[in-house]
Amino acid sequence: MEEECKITLNTGLRGVTIANTRICEVDGKNGRLIYRGYLIEDLARASYEEVVHLLLYEHLPTAEELKALRARLAAERAIPTEVVAALKTRPAAAHPMDILQAAVPMLAHHDPDLTDTSRDAALRMAQRLIAKFPTVLAAWHRIRSGLAPVAPAADLDHAANFLYMLNGQTPDETAARAIDTALVLHAEHAFNASTFAAREVASTQAHMYAAVAAGVGSLSGALHGGANAKVMQMLLTLGTTDKVEAFVNTELDAGRKIFGLGHAVYDVDDPRAHILAPMSKALGERAGDPRWYEISTRIEKTAKEIFRRRKNADIPVNVDFYSASLYYYLGIPVDLFTPVFAIARVAGWAAHIIEEQFAGAAPKPVLYRPESEYVGDYCGPEVCEFTPLEQRRPE
Repeated sequence: MEEECKITLNTGLRGVTIANTRICEVDGKNGRLIYRGYLIEDLARASYEEVVHLLLYEHLPTAEELKALRARLAAERAIPTEVVAALKTRPAAAHPMDILQAAVPMLAHHDPDLTDTSRDAALRMAQRLIAKFPTVLAAWHRIRSGLAPVAPAADLDHAANFLYMLNGQTPDETAARAIDTALVLHAEHAFNASTFAAREVASTQAHMYAAVAAGVGSLSGALHGGANAKVMQMLLTLGTTDKVEAFVNTELDAGRKIFGLGHAVYDVDDPRAHILAPMSKALGERAGDPRWYEISTRIEKTAKEIFRRRKNADIPVNVDFYSASLYYYLGIPVDLFTPVFAIARVAGWAAHIIEEQFAGAAPKPVLYRPESEYVGDYCGPEVCEFTPLEQRRPE
């Protein structure tokens, strides 16, 4: 009976509804992703700044509202000199996600609204974080490469400015639009692991920066944000399409996961993958090297055929599968793929933190406090007998 209870409870909260939200719906059965009532296919035509406004202010902006938001974000892009100095003390081998997470509390120390518990202050802190995340990431990449950070360009949009700060060159319209759309597609995804982590911390009434730092930490895991880097490493290892069939068969025979295929929520293809795939193809063709896109499509097709044949089931493709080759074509280093995910998702985290702390959808208990079922330690379900230190012997 105890073993049965243990198995039943170890669900990873799958299928458990824990709160109401007005921010996002992930319809896994039908492959629909909705931000505040809008389908992701429609929002993919919008700019990242428009989606930031939608997530934070609950409606798409007018032209004047968008202009004002862009100006606020541009004004907040620079990071304090003390933070830049701290980045210069970090070892070059440090993982960029660890650097990004470490930078969040450093930024908090310079935020004048940190002790203000109002909704307006939370909105201002959110916009500062959204504006500064790309600057931190780009500055770190250049510092670890022995280069001076590139100051933000006020005349560039949010996404284009990130690529500019990363390599010191203004991106062309195609590249700027590609990264902008990628940020839109990654901005929000309901109660995923990192968003839940951020909301759980926010439920304690911790400030915006503490909750966002928790989100970054959760996203750093290979089973969450790290999957896109794993996809690209797989593509680079294969190198050519003729190795795909043997690789897929070997991985599936061994019961191993193919990163970018399968999803915790979607029963059908992730709608974001269908938007990213043609963008990856276009960038590959423009670069005269479409092989990363071609290997990706061959893996997807082969894996789906095998799944249908062996299990009479489909395996969905997810957003990480095609974002990997897209980022690679944009010249973004592989170990920055997950941090790029973070610079998009910080808008969603912030929206959820604000909803959590200001009862956006419906009031809920103040603090997340789940229960657990104790199933015993090596003494079994009974209480262990304590032995004084001097009487203990090796097991």
